[in-house]
Amino acid sequence: MKMILASLVLLGASYSFAAKTYQVTGPVLEVTDSKIVVEKGKDKWEIERTAATKVTGDLKVGEKVTIEYTMSAANVDVKAPKKK
Repeated sequence: MKMILASLVLLGASYSFAAKTYQVTGPVLEVTDSKIVVEKGKDKWEIERTAATKVTGDLKVGEKVTIEYTMSAANVDVKAPKKK
């Protein structure tokens, strides 16, 4: 019983820290092992593709796709406040 409770607590904690997900839908312009480029309106969206990226179906140029992604900070540079 204690193991189940501990598992539920850990499971709940992992969900509370999950990054928000977003979606972009459009035709694929380019596919490589490291990126997928999708056109949305007049904009080109370049989304990173990793070994963990799950692909369902035949991903190729011209196919309409919906990509679910998250945003994460790579670097944060805190600037000192301007002196008056």
